[in-house]
Amino acid sequence: MNCYHYFVGFLLHVSCFHQCTCLDPFGMLYPKDSESRTVKHLDGMWDFRVDDSPNRNRGFEEKWYSKPLRQTGEVIPMPVPSSYNDITQEKKIRDFVGWAWYDRDFFLPQEWTSKRVVLRVDSAHYNAIVWVNSIKLVQHEGGHLPFEGEITRGDIPVKFGSGNRVTIAINNTLTPTTLPPGTIQYQHDINRYPEGYFVQNLQMDFFNYAGLHRHVQLYTTPKSYIEDVIIVTSLQGLNGLVKYTVVTSGQPGNVRLRVEVIDREGQVVGHSNLFQDTITVDSGHFWWPYTMNSSLPGYQYTFKINLTFLSSGVSDVYRQKFGIREVKVTDKQLLINDQPFYCHGVAKHEDSDIRGKGLDFALIAKDFNLLKWLGANCFRTSHYPYAEEIMDMADEQGIVVIDESPGVGIRKANNFGNLSLAHHLKVMDEMYRRDKNRPAVILWSVANEPDTTHDNSIYYFKTLLSHVKSIDSSRPVTFVANSDFSTDKVAQYTDIICLNHYNAWYQDCSHTELIQRQLTYDLRQWYAKYHKPIMITEYGADTIEGFHQDPSIVFTEEFQVEFMTEYHKTFDNLRQEFLVGEMVWNFADFMTAQGITRAFGNRKGIFTRQRRPKMSAHLLRSRYQGMINSCRP
Repeated sequence: MNCYHYFVGFLLHVSCFHQCTCLDPFGMLYPKDSESRTVKHLDGMWDFRVDDSPNRNRGFEEKWYSKPLRQTGEVIPMPVPSSYNDITQEKKIRDFVGWAWYDRDFFLPQEWTSKRVVLRVDSAHYNAIVWVNSIKLVQHEGGHLPFEGEITRGDIPVKFGSGNRVTIAINNTLTPTTLPPGTIQYQHDINRYPEGYFVQNLQMDFFNYAGLHRHVQLYTTPKSYIEDVIIVTSLQGLNGLVKYTVVTSGQPGNVRLRVEVIDREGQVVGHSNLFQDTITVDSGHFWWPYTMNSSLPGYQYTFKINLTFLSSGVSDVYRQKFGIREVKVTDKQLLINDQPFYCHGVAKHEDSDIRGKGLDFALIAKDFNLLKWLGANCFRTSHYPYAEEIMDMADEQGIVVIDESPGVGIRKANNFGNLSLAHHLKVMDEMYRRDKNRPAVILWSVANEPDTTHDNSIYYFKTLLSHVKSIDSSRPVTFVANSDFSTDKVAQYTDIICLNHYNAWYQDCSHTELIQRQLTYDLRQWYAKYHKPIMITEYGADTIEGFHQDPSIVFTEEFQVEFMTEYHKTFDNLRQEFLVGEMVWNFADFMTAQGITRAFGNRKGIFTRQRRPKMSAHLLRSRYQGMINSCRP
């Protein structure tokens, strides 16, 4: 049997996801308590079971969503948020591929009867279907980004002042048209494999963690409500310009609106009564990155919206933090607030919202303390959007973010078709919808290390990059390349060229004496071809904590230091020309799929998974702290 004919059973209930191309990139404000809104978390222990039937379809055949999950068979407690892979001692759950099922009861207060009530899932990897009281509420394709459904829309039999049930089924299967892509491989030799045996092949170099990774929340709004706010800022001398659009449900003609810009001290520094307007903030405090010439990095204002519907007298109030800043790109520089910005930071991965322990505020705080200890001023969300709580910290701390989609591993011909492109466009819309007002986000990255050497990639990435520019002209766009300059066909459509380089590791392994020559040649050739600023978004060497030898050999801490030192010499030379940033790979060690080339995951971190520093962390701290001190007044 053809594996993809059999595979249809896996996605039978999500096949309609590919019918649309792009969604409306507006709406879905992050849930916040206010005078008119209430937020309730559904985090905690849920009932959980995997559908390990041969076709992974028993849950749908038996309608597990129609009754409490514990009545369908044996369940176990599963924390939400978390990745279910690392919670149990069961190998079959750690490595499970297919539909996993969750459910729990929840209570709706009687006083919510007059409200619009929404259930929001901050991240479910990968395909998800949600039922409330056995009725399908919403379905969504793609991990790492939020989705929601109104449970008071009329067809959901919700009960106020009483108990209700939410059921969520998640399928982590990766196909040629998902992001990231993958394949299902069936083994047909029944002498060596049981009938129907298959494996999930990954096209990315990290573990395929699955589950409800982030919060599940209920929130209320009035029946008529503020749907979205779009804020774009710029500079006019010492003043800040705040161009905004407020989007509401219903007809805006029968409402009274007041918007206010409020500074940190609580003073109103600008206001308007229009749905679209530009507010001038005189002598504004600009949002500056951590290392630039400002005593107030990460300065944010509050954008307060008060909307009153005159026919009912009902008001809705929402507050959105934002920073006043402007991003520009020349042929050699990246500018923030018209000042040259050099990104000295880290590529992060397998972050605190993805590990088995789930979204972890303690680890988020620890990581940002380590970033400040290093003197880092930026990071890339490699290779997927991070939790909103992490992005909030970046906004507040003045840490610049390259916001990257899950488009990692787009390398095979069947990854460039119309279905793949339609889904990728939808993902970028969802990223923009979520992160558009964040001052820390200065650059959209649509993909990591795609194959950009064949003709199919031209239409795919030209369409993708153009679309992102069409919905957000205030930020530059890029993808992260690892092709050779001579064969690349796509970087011409980016604003900044982002490159991953592993000289002396994946090629000419151990020969650090070649790094400066090879890296300098490659970067100069890239610049000569495209005349765009260049950023190194990955360079690194696997290093096992506690391994030492002199002279150095690969995998020792000494080699990692020697390796990075040679890269730094090249960076220092090219910073005077067209290099606008450097990011080490990686901030911390992370887990990958099992294989003979990875011993307990990827060890390129300058910190261990437990956040213990290697020798290289001290090297990088000395370098980055020196950069901070040299640019301060």
